[in-house]
Amino acid sequence: MVLVVAPTNSPVPNMSSYQSEFNADEQAAIDKEFTRLANNKSIYLDHAGTTLYAESQVTAAAEQLQRDVICNPHTCRVTGDYVDQVRFKVLEFFNTKEDDYHVIFTANATAALSLVAENFDFGRQGNFHYCQENHTSVLGMRERVQARAMYMLKEEEITGMASVPSAANGVNGSSPGDNSLVTFSAQCNFSGYKIPLAAIAGIQKQGLAHGLGKRVSGEAPQTTDNNNYYVCLDAASFVATNPLDLQRYRPDYVCISFYKIFGYPTGVGALLVSRRGAEAFRKKRIFFGGGTINYAYPHAMDHQLREVFHQRYEDGTLPFLSIVGLLEGFRTLERLVPRRSDVATMERISRHVHGLAQYLEKQLRQLKYPNGQPLIELYNRVGYEERHRQGGIVAFNVRTDAGPFVGFGEIACVAALQGILLRTGCFCNIGACQRYLGLDETMMDAIYKRAGRICGDYYDLIDGQPTGAVRVSFGYMTRRQDVDELLKMLQLSYLATKPQQRLQLIEEQAGELPKALKERAQRLRPQLLQLAIYPVKSCAAFKIEEGGAGAGRTWPLTAQGLQYDREWMIVDMNGMAVTQKRCSELCLIRPLIRDDQLVLHFGDSPAGVSLPLSLADQAENSSRCRSKVCRQPVEGLDCGDEVALWLSQHLGLEGLRLLRQSSQRSTPNGVRQQQKLSLVNQAQFLLVNRSSVRSLQFEESLDETVDRFRANIIIDTGSAFEELSYKQLTIGQVQFQVEGPCQRCDMICINQRTGERSPETLTTISRLQSGKMRFGIYISRISTENNKEQQHLTCGDVVVVT
Repeated sequence: MVLVVAPTNSPVPNMSSYQSEFNADEQAAIDKEFTRLANNKSIYLDHAGTTLYAESQVTAAAEQLQRDVICNPHTCRVTGDYVDQVRFKVLEFFNTKEDDYHVIFTANATAALSLVAENFDFGRQGNFHYCQENHTSVLGMRERVQARAMYMLKEEEITGMASVPSAANGVNGSSPGDNSLVTFSAQCNFSGYKIPLAAIAGIQKQGLAHGLGKRVSGEAPQTTDNNNYYVCLDAASFVATNPLDLQRYRPDYVCISFYKIFGYPTGVGALLVSRRGAEAFRKKRIFFGGGTINYAYPHAMDHQLREVFHQRYEDGTLPFLSIVGLLEGFRTLERLVPRRSDVATMERISRHVHGLAQYLEKQLRQLKYPNGQPLIELYNRVGYEERHRQGGIVAFNVRTDAGPFVGFGEIACVAALQGILLRTGCFCNIGACQRYLGLDETMMDAIYKRAGRICGDYYDLIDGQPTGAVRVSFGYMTRRQDVDELLKMLQLSYLATKPQQRLQLIEEQAGELPKALKERAQRLRPQLLQLAIYPVKSCAAFKIEEGGAGAGRTWPLTAQGLQYDREWMIVDMNGMAVTQKRCSELCLIRPLIRDDQLVLHFGDSPAGVSLPLSLADQAENSSRCRSKVCRQPVEGLDCGDEVALWLSQHLGLEGLRLLRQSSQRSTPNGVRQQQKLSLVNQAQFLLVNRSSVRSLQFEESLDETVDRFRANIIIDTGSAFEELSYKQLTIGQVQFQVEGPCQRCDMICINQRTGERSPETLTTISRLQSGKMRFGIYISRISTENNKEQQHLTCGDVVVVT
């Protein structure tokens, strides 16, 4: 377990803000059913994924299997009676009857959605509409529906239909014409937000306004729409902890998974189809299975579907053992959470989980670092005051004391080591992630197409932007003490523990984590993102990064630093170094190291000038010359007239020459560790943290701002200015000594891609650091036995601060 010291400023949970739904006897009875949690030292907070089954529930189900003869319902009448009994209980559970709804058993809610997609008859002009914040399975419907066009609706476009005047019981009939289908979730499984169910009748009566939603496929819309509108309600998340009254709200199709309600059994769900919805199904199925037909000829294309509606769609033998097991699920809920006064079981469960979510949200808002920075970024639409708008789900991300996000993969590791089971990622709801995290289409492509993130992985941060969140969700067996343990974990692991200490603790205990989290734990340390070599002092960088053309991901080190870094320098006719302070156009000279040549280009021009990389080859036809860097003499080789003329023409300065360093220089006397230097100013390497750059919030791309600081080594720790406290660090197998912060001058005001100056760069840094002008750190390689062999740095190397 992760052990840390409790902070003195930890907020104490305000118990008065929570009132239990269950009395002491009820709570004791519930606790008795879930002793396995305490026995396994587990705190379960993923009820939106699946709730937990009660111990007596599965015991009674097993006893029934041992006691009764339950076999194929085509053979055994008793089994058929059990299935019919369950069908009746499902209708009763949702406050409806068989005169109003058919119950079709499916494998789960996903299979129910698929059944609607395959069988809904759109006609020629019908459209398919779905909410952005939908489960992936709803998006999967697009592959099977035969609609004229498809539209993505924002949540507020659906919610707006709740105010449309309608008949008390919605729409019961249909007029001739084509059919459009609107699909949305009653409760968002990402945030717990509930779309008002009054929208169902509004859509059925009025349809959707012309031009509503974003067309993602199909023909351009017509100016008029006389279609009948039907509603498919994905109720899987909602009905797990909320009552659904189908007498009051009458969607045409309702999709559910029973394991989300009872925990056991899995592998069985249902599609509830209203009488109106049944009329909109195709008269002929694309596929039929055993049990769905009166007859089918093998010698001719002739068959006849069953007359009973639900029998037409329950292909093959039903999962009858699972269906029979549902009976005990209904009984267990009614026994453990009995009706009290006029409040029914599911209403009480709804009040319980909402109360816990409300309590957690209030406590999370109190968690702050000593500097006042909030620990938690919450993702919520309307707050937690109104239960009819918000369910028992809390989604959030964690931030550092400087503001950047902590990856949800790290939170998952910390929670797992504390025995807390929660969910991270996008929860099969990429649209909700997009909405709550503010991801535009470009960022979505960056996450999924370029970075290669897939659903369910732990690729949690891209350029500091979270790709998902942490989700906590509650069931009727969740206790307030479980919520307090989560709060304690966040307080102790983040408010009281420094990042390096926390990462070390996770790494030391990684063997206790599940395989997927174990792999993530190995990547919690910051990594080397990019190497930049500046072959010609004050000119543009040659970058080494993953996927970099011609450079690969690895670069060798020499006694002076990165190979070829600041090995050349432009001097004027007096032999003095020319820098960007004098000539900002130097940043437009772009070097390319290719094979055995250094090729220089100006701007985007394909034409360039080449120089040999071999110092021996350069020395054969070069004269010796001298210059100075930081008042130290430099001996070099003149690189000849061709490159000198090329430089003068492009930079507009007469008498320019290119000098190549021919002998090593050392750090000045008084420096604690003597180092060999190239033509750099102060140290072998300059390191910059992208998190620090990100905190500047310039109105340009982050990469452009990073380039301003002309660093050799780029990392991202997730915490701004953390690097200023480093003393030593190891990157891969190479050890470094920190020489101190880099004191910045106005050279960073130059945009390294355009040469334009923007003075606010310095003033922003000064403001963030109370007048100081420090940004980035100088580091030097520590001499070890390994230095006798050539070392390399590789993009992706882990950075360990010691």
